[in-house]
Formats: sequence, C-alpha cells, structure tokens
Amino acid sequence: MPELTSLPETVEFTEPRSRTHTWSLPASYAAAGRLTGLELLRLTIDGGLPQPPICGTLGFRLVEAHEGRAVFEGETGEHLLNPMGSVHGGYLATLLDSALGCAVMTTLAAGRAYTTVQLGVNLVRPVFADTERLRCEGTVIHAGRTTATAEARVTGADSGKLYAHATTTCAVFAWQGTS
Repeated sequence: MPELTSLPETVEFTEPRSRTHTWSLPASYAAAGRLTGLELLRLTIDGGLPQPPICGTLGFRLVEAHEGRAVFEGETGEHLLNPMGSVHGGYLATLLDSALGCAVMTTLAAGRAYTTVQLGVNLVRPVFADTERLRCEGTVIHAGRTTATAEARVTGADSGKLYAHATTTCAVFAWQGTS
C-alpha cells in the first residue's frame, strides 16, 4: 500500500468552530435527599433543580418523568461528529444511559441512589448532524431493593424512526454522598 504523505487537493478545511455551554453542579440532589427520585426528577424538569451537567455538554434534556419512566430529548450537531461524519455512538449511549438511569431513579425512595453496572447498546441507524430531534424513552422492567433493570429506545421525535435501543442493570443503594 502506498504511503500517504498529503491529503488529496479536494479536501478543504474550515476555520475552527467553538461551542460554549454552562452548567450547575448537581450537588443539590444530595442536599435534597429527603425527596424521592421521582420528586427530584420532576423538580429538574420544572427548573427547581438544574439539569445534570452532561445534558448541557451533549445537548439533551430531561423532559418527562413518571413512575417507572423517563424521557429525554436532544438535538444533534456537528460538534458530535466522529471521523466518519456521523454522530459518535457515545452520544447515543450516553443519551440511552441517562434515560435508563432516570427511569430507575423514578422508582427510588428518598435517601436511595443508583449506579449503572451494565449497559447494552444497539445502534440500528446512523445519526447525522442534521438528524431530526431525538427522543429517548426509558422504562423500568424490574425495580428491586438492590438491583433494577430497564430498557430504552432512541427514536426520531417526529418520525418515530428507531435509531438505537438499550438495556441496563443498575445497583440500588443507600445514598452516601455529601451535600
């Protein structure tokens, strides 16, 4: 194979772009330890608590929370592209993990927390910078004292096209964080 010493003349580069975002530390969740998971998530949706920092970083947000169910919506963009020109699979995995974990969180009593211990992701269709707004709905399958499982799907918010789906297992435990 010949050694590549330069790019073809047809490749053009644009000026670097920038993206700025702000966030609040999620420490308020720890301070609100007397609230159930569902109450914390509903406060987040209503603006009483900040969205998690990852939401601002990647451009998605929690929009619904019900017992056993959480929904996020997100916009893609060129800041999420991989070298192939499609949105990096890590964006979809993070969106799925967020909906899965928050679905589990809706079932937690005050003073309880969770962490993901297993995440299985299936990407079924490419996502691009101009793909429609995405909707990710997570639903609890099992909520036990020490473990919980959930499933989620990423679909086009308007078209309903399936882009990805996932399952998770979460460990459930007493909150030991600091406020």
